[in-house]
Amino acid sequence: MKSKLDDRIRYLQIAFNYDMGLVRRILPSIQESRRILIEAGTPYIKREGMDGVRLIRRYWGGHVIADMKLVDGALGEVDMARSAGATAMTVLGNSPTETLDLFIKRCDSLGMVSMIDMLGVKDPLDVMMRLRKPPDVIVLHRGRDEEGTRGKLIQYRHINRVHSKFNVLISAAGGVDIKEARSAIFNGANIVVANLVHPSDPWTGISTESDVAAMARDFLNTIE
Repeated sequence: MKSKLDDRIRYLQIAFNYDMGLVRRILPSIQESRRILIEAGTPYIKREGMDGVRLIRRYWGGHVIADMKLVDGALGEVDMARSAGATAMTVLGNSPTETLDLFIKRCDSLGMVSMIDMLGVKDPLDVMMRLRKPPDVIVLHRGRDEEGTRGKLIQYRHINRVHSKFNVLISAAGGVDIKEARSAIFNGANIVVANLVHPSDPWTGISTESDVAAMARDFLNTIE
């Protein structure tokens, strides 16, 4: 059976989006905690493949999320992620309903946490209402390319709407710093996703040149 995420706990998800060298340099410094989830980000997986997921599993004993943003072929890709050591995985909410249902069922059978990423979805509740069974987590996601657009915000207004119908955890992602993490928790999110970002990149997150372990502690204290 999978280790269920607890809706009474506020989690920090740290996303690695570059290469295995960064994982080797930073991940061993982060103190293991049940409140920290480690993500193999989409660009990282595209660059490093399942070997990148295996490397994160080698360094991290807790939850490892494969942010594969599955859109089709649910059975094979979930199996692939699980074999590499992932305990959670993402699928895009815009995927066919058949894919979403297969994804959730397969994750459940393999003891994985199922996450639907609502990037680009106007109404997450509409997606949820079509499913045979809800996922474990839905991700309210402001995309990387949307961060610089004035007025593009993480849509916290959907949290109460979803919770009125479904007992799922809510994750907030996209340009999350300490201030945004505080806002996410205030609005009812259970998980905040902070990307590791190079200082020269235009995105918001935790700088790869900072003391990441100390920043993780600051996030945990902020969202507790």
